[in-house]
Amino acid sequence: MAGLGGTRERGHNRVMSVTYKPDNYPSVSSYIMAKGAQGVIDFVTAAFDATPLRRFDSPEGRIMHAEMRIDDSVIMVADAHGDWPSVPAWLHVYVADVDATYQRALAAGGTSVQAPQQRGGDPDRRGGVADPSGNVWWISTQAE
Repeated sequence: MAGLGGTRERGHNRVMSVTYKPDNYPSVSSYIMAKGAQGVIDFVTAAFDATPLRRFDSPEGRIMHAEMRIDDSVIMVADAHGDWPSVPAWLHVYVADVDATYQRALAAGGTSVQAPQQRGGDPDRRGGVADPSGNVWWISTQAE
């Protein structure tokens, strides 16, 4: 399929090869349009030890685009506005210790959706927390 791998060529009279995506980025990333993107950034940084990657603000101070890395994934977020409304998302994150991460998420301003538990037949111990913008973060550790 075109565009899913390799490189593309740029330049007018010369050939220059660039990769189709930034180094160490996954092919698929979640993009969150949030009312209060900074609150999502603060929450994700505190709860999941996310690393900020890039950020572009509008002249008015609105977050037009921001990126954070959680382990091997990249989450993108922007402030909702005008034709781009806030759309709450559900996200799933595997972590080394679901109980500790769940507590950090609550301390970071999250609201409990479900305390961590393991249900019959599910190899994961899983809990859920809503961030200040209403996105639900399902947090899991593989237990079996």
